[in-house]
Amino acid sequence: MTDTRRKWLRAMLKIVTPVLESASRGELRSRMPVYARPGVTDREEYTYLEALGRVVCGISPWLGTKAEDGEEEELRLRYAEMTRQAIRFAVMPGSPDMMNFSRGGQPIVDAAFLAEGILRAKAELWDALEGDVKRELLARMRETRTRKPYASNWLLFAAMTETLLYEAGASDWDPMRVDYALRQHMQWYLGDGFYGDGPEFHLDYYNSYVINPMLVDIIRTVGDVFPDWAEMKDEIIRRASRFASAEETMICPDGTYPVLGRSSAYRFGAFHALCQAALLGYLPESVDPAAVRCALTAVIEKVMSYSGIFDGEGWLTIGVCGEQPEIGEGYISTGSLYLCTAVFLPLGLPDSAPFWSLPDAAWTQRRIWAGDVSAVTRH
Repeated sequence: MTDTRRKWLRAMLKIVTPVLESASRGELRSRMPVYARPGVTDREEYTYLEALGRVVCGISPWLGTKAEDGEEEELRLRYAEMTRQAIRFAVMPGSPDMMNFSRGGQPIVDAAFLAEGILRAKAELWDALEGDVKRELLARMRETRTRKPYASNWLLFAAMTETLLYEAGASDWDPMRVDYALRQHMQWYLGDGFYGDGPEFHLDYYNSYVINPMLVDIIRTVGDVFPDWAEMKDEIIRRASRFASAEETMICPDGTYPVLGRSSAYRFGAFHALCQAALLGYLPESVDPAAVRCALTAVIEKVMSYSGIFDGEGWLTIGVCGEQPEIGEGYISTGSLYLCTAVFLPLGLPDSAPFWSLPDAAWTQRRIWAGDVSAVTRH
């Protein structure tokens, strides 16, 4: 295992262990604190599914890839089993940790992140589940159909749960929910890898948190079901590749990045799309995987360097630079914060992959501010 990979793994496990250890014992509700912006009091209804769904979304590529290092493989197997047990407690009726999939709007979101994570590690997180857990998991996914998504990136959440139902072989999966989400986003495309979040553009990271990654995972799973979906596949991936290139340029020489718009408390989850492109191998030729690795390492180290990012029990706090409760919107609570784990998607690549094995390289902004004119013209 390279030293850099070891640092990434250590950071990821520091973040996810309180969630998975508690959830795998049916104790997430009793152990996880519910942090929210002052005055917000309703998040206990949603925060537990948020935590589990987002952790699974981020950690799943690592869970689904056999490690080349023996010590890492032991960890992977242990965490895969914890994750399966956490899913069991989340979906089984009567469980002390059974989670809310049907009350309020928020469950649409986090059922989708859970579904996306399961799709990213299907052998470990679907095939290896026991039959009763599979049955109840799909039942919980169907419960989200009673909720109405907004005309925004939320359409992709509804589509993602249907995509899991399709992949699981459910005869009642609904192509219309998928089709509507795909077609609306094709209409909302603005250029350079950016989509409108609904009919209008929003200056934030939702093209990375949700839009590009979910479009890619949906179309890679169901894209061959209908000819018109198949026609969208290359275009969706090309756009996601372009967006990943843009994201790489947002990482400053010191590992900081612009903090923009909604949900800034997701911290380095802002680079979900860039990390997915590295994982799936569709970074543009002009973007060096080693430079992406070095840039993301700088971001992880910068964010993790602030005191107060964790409380005394190891749970994430709201903020960007440590604990900053006021930065959280009314929908943000403890569980929301675990979308930051999306930065760790490249751990799903083996240690011998170019992303990990190539020598260190400077990323775009580091090259520009060192006087490398070619870095300016590349984009």
